[in-house]
Amino acid sequence: AYPPMPAIIAIPFVLVLRNFEQQWLAHLLGAGTAVIIYKLTLLITKNLPAQAGKKIAVWMGLLTAFGNVLWFLAATGSSWYLGQVSAAFFLTLAIYETLTKKRPLLMGIFLGAAYLSRVHTILSLPFFLYFVFKKRQRLSHFFAGLTPFLIFNALYNFARFGVLWDKGYMLISGVLNEPWYQLGLIHPSYIERHLRIIFTALPVLKDTFPYIFPPWSGLAIWLTTPAFLLALKAPFKKPVVRMSFLAIALIAVPILMHGTYGFAQFGYRFAVDVYPFLFLILIYALPKKLGKIHWLLLFLSILVNAWGVVWINKFGWVV
Repeated sequence: AYPPMPAIIAIPFVLVLRNFEQQWLAHLLGAGTAVIIYKLTLLITKNLPAQAGKKIAVWMGLLTAFGNVLWFLAATGSSWYLGQVSAAFFLTLAIYETLTKKRPLLMGIFLGAAYLSRVHTILSLPFFLYFVFKKRQRLSHFFAGLTPFLIFNALYNFARFGVLWDKGYMLISGVLNEPWYQLGLIHPSYIERHLRIIFTALPVLKDTFPYIFPPWSGLAIWLTTPAFLLALKAPFKKPVVRMSFLAIALIAVPILMHGTYGFAQFGYRFAVDVYPFLFLILIYALPKKLGKIHWLLLFLSILVNAWGVVWINKFGWVV
């Protein structure tokens, strides 16, 4: 059931460095995502005064690197987390290519790599097709990049399971007997439990040191990244913003209907699958001149995620 893309991109590192650890790959991909967002922000804000655009790019780079739960996933680098970090990296790369050099072949390749990292990221396909059609580019070039990944995944599943789709999760002994899968792996009734974590999950308070604990069950997104609230001010009239929201909605459908909501985790890790589009929306939502409230929200976002990384990974203070 583990996605193949992280293993594929780890191969050259393992060949060169025999003792290469998967956590190192997670670190590299997480850092790479932040660098891409920084560069993308510079390009989107290129018509602003140089210092204004650079400040926004620094703000976005810091938020991507340290102000959301991607930091925890990349710092931990476990098998499930690594797939999400890989998907975030390649999806961000696909967005960057779409809005900058606009080469449909590479757009398809990067989306395909995201697909092999987290299958449901393919549901963001309308975002990329919109820009292929808008720029009157060759659709055949886009699918020439994407299709090999679709074929590879089908053949990979056939070799493993005898079917063209990934049924690895279903083969876990007793998985459907777990209480959170009473109605199957996917069911609309599970949406409520996800929304409860996304909007209402809070830290656990205890009367013993260190008093405030992150719960493995998750934390509300507005708490782990309060800066995301700024996305509400994004100019919805811009097609890129509308298409980003559409991509988020499409990817969210299978996520919200999944029986589990990501535990064990810091924050709500499933949301990372849509964070590349949320980062993009934020770039357009930020004003030309950042104010104190923007830097405060960035500081709080970094502080909360530093708390999670240190509390859990350094001291094991989690419930």
